[in-house]
Amino acid sequence: MKNLTYLLIALINWSCIQNSSTEKYQTNRDNINNVHDKIKEIKIEDVLISRSCKLQEVGDYLIIGDYKSPDKLIHIFTKNDFRYITSTAYLGQGPGEIANMGYIGSDETDHFFVSDHGKQKIFSYDLDSILMNPSYEPKVKMKMNEKLFPDSYKYINDTLCIGRIIEPTGSYGYKQSIAKWNMETGEIVPMKYEHPDIEKKRTVFAVSTKDNIYVECYHYHDLITICTLDGTLLYNIYGPKWNSETSNKVFYYGNVAICSNHIFISYSGETTFIKSQDGAVKSNLPTKLLIFDMNGNYIKTLETGYKIIDFCYDSQNKRVIMNFNDDIQFGYLEIDKII
Repeated sequence: MKNLTYLLIALINWSCIQNSSTEKYQTNRDNINNVHDKIKEIKIEDVLISRSCKLQEVGDYLIIGDYKSPDKLIHIFTKNDFRYITSTAYLGQGPGEIANMGYIGSDETDHFFVSDHGKQKIFSYDLDSILMNPSYEPKVKMKMNEKLFPDSYKYINDTLCIGRIIEPTGSYGYKQSIAKWNMETGEIVPMKYEHPDIEKKRTVFAVSTKDNIYVECYHYHDLITICTLDGTLLYNIYGPKWNSETSNKVFYYGNVAICSNHIFISYSGETTFIKSQDGAVKSNLPTKLLIFDMNGNYIKTLETGYKIIDFCYDSQNKRVIMNFNDDIQFGYLEIDKII
């Protein structure tokens, strides 16, 4: 009986040690730097782009996908000086056209991928071919399964992507999960860790193959999870406003990117929707960028003073490129001297 008691005590102690090593509670994130005056505006005059757009780095180029464009959906710029090059991906139902543009992925060198949720296909675009041929038509990379599909992903190679998987559960509902995804076969293998206290999951994520991790940030919970690429939990990071309540009243994390051995996350922590002066209901977008090390330890908060829609990291020039719903539409922040 004594041996059994000792064994139970040992198991409880071991469990506590494991929990204490993975659970991080950050009650204060008050190292705030105002960087509003350090953000440099990117002026784009050669092509009209709506504020509803997606930024993506592809080799030496910056890709901007415009979800509200009436004709060409993808605009290509040089990354160093933001010079406009060309546009591609016509809106439409015809061959090589995009009916309903979704996520824009990249191999980070010379190809990008566009999900078409109208045709249930992912198209592959070769950058060199686009630049040489104005009439270029993309190739079909794969067909998507409308009952289980990735709505965003990190491309590693054709047989391994890390994706955010959507499983529709009715007319409007859906389940969300992180999984390994094979572009060639369509095979989806869910990651083994899911936070036990979250009933309705809505997240964004980023992947670092160098560090063998993915970082998952919750829209409606003050929670960040870091796991290995095999789905083993490393850390749960709980912010000052953490609770497990199922609600979309408060918006926490917007987007996340791995930037120069750090984790950058746009953060609000405020009411999700606000009423404008004309009575219209609008999203209350984040203005802050939180910076963490690769173990999830908080470093500082950058207050941009601009409402951030999207951002990506320019690894060559070590700067964060952002899309705003504000006085300026695009801008960048050099981070070399900030972190």
